[in-house]
Amino acid sequence: MRTLIEIHALQNFAPSNLNRDDTGAPKDAIFGGSRRARISSQCLKRSVRQHFSGLVGQNVLGKDDIAFRTKRILDAITKSLAEKGRDESEADEKARLALAAMELTVKDDGKSEYLLFMGQREISSVANIIHEKWDLLTSPEKKAPVEGKKPGKIKKQAAQSADPELRKALEKVFNGGKAVDVALFGRMLADMPEKNQNAACQVAHAISTHSVEREFDFYTAVDDLKPEDTSGADMMGTVEFNSACFYRYAVVDWEKLVSNLQDDSELALKGLRAFLEGFVVAEPTGKQNTFAAHNSPEFVAISVRRNTAPRNLANAFETAVRVNKDESLTRKSAEELGRKAKALQAAFGSKENTFVLNLVEAKLDGLGTAVPTLKDLLDKAIFSVQE
Repeated sequence: MRTLIEIHALQNFAPSNLNRDDTGAPKDAIFGGSRRARISSQCLKRSVRQHFSGLVGQNVLGKDDIAFRTKRILDAITKSLAEKGRDESEADEKARLALAAMELTVKDDGKSEYLLFMGQREISSVANIIHEKWDLLTSPEKKAPVEGKKPGKIKKQAAQSADPELRKALEKVFNGGKAVDVALFGRMLADMPEKNQNAACQVAHAISTHSVEREFDFYTAVDDLKPEDTSGADMMGTVEFNSACFYRYAVVDWEKLVSNLQDDSELALKGLRAFLEGFVVAEPTGKQNTFAAHNSPEFVAISVRRNTAPRNLANAFETAVRVNKDESLTRKSAEELGRKAKALQAAFGSKENTFVLNLVEAKLDGLGTAVPTLKDLLDKAIFSVQE
């Protein structure tokens, strides 16, 4: 049986620039023939991962339950070995050799060739193996590079020259480390494709339910210490921004999440709840010191659906929502969302339980079970997953 947990949220942000493109402008997209404000899925997932770090501080998640995306994996392993009493310079060399055995090259500056997404348990396990098999890690005889030989082949040859027992032990380590964020969002290891992990969660780019136009804030700054008889600004510029009611959507494959967490259902439930909570309360940090657009979602629906396909409801806003004077944009968007959800359910059907936090008092005509608080929403969704 396949169980999907889908979350839909409507979040109306005040003037802001939460997620910028390479020119500094708020990201956008054309949808349904009109320009929409957009927040990338990468930005939203980053916000959720930062929320996970906060949950570690609250002891809701353990420090070993999350991962790090970094090029500084060598530093992390070396530090762990130093804590075990190993000499730091020797630990650095041994860690380089261990990573080379896995075809993970570390450059002269101590950084890996690309960002590695690794669970804390994986990092600790690598350090433990190096500590236990210290004497097996020896530098191979250096040979003059063969002219015309590709770097990839040289790297593979170096890995194959490593002690087989060591290599076998290291290969077992790269299993995601039961890190919740690796299990949810997946990872790719270019040099070890067999250790890739497919994501249990998919997150859509958030788009505005209505059309938007870019706006500009012209600002100036004055030198506080300049003479009083001097006029004029000492710096000026513009910042682009918009204001938008975003539709946000994500779906989690429950069975895949449990599998990615090595069949630890208890951790999977904890991770699922942390994700759903983070999806609601975490927000992008772009330009927040300038705009302080801290606006919580006022409509959230979570559906637990079985043996069916995912159902993104963005087409509820294919025709951009327009409101009259004194109408609520979020409420009207919620009503359009409810109509689309009911129409698709009537046409395609599925076994589902839907729970709705409706702070805008949208008329939903019986869509789902209303709940009064975020805690109730999460409690009912998690209970429904276990049924």
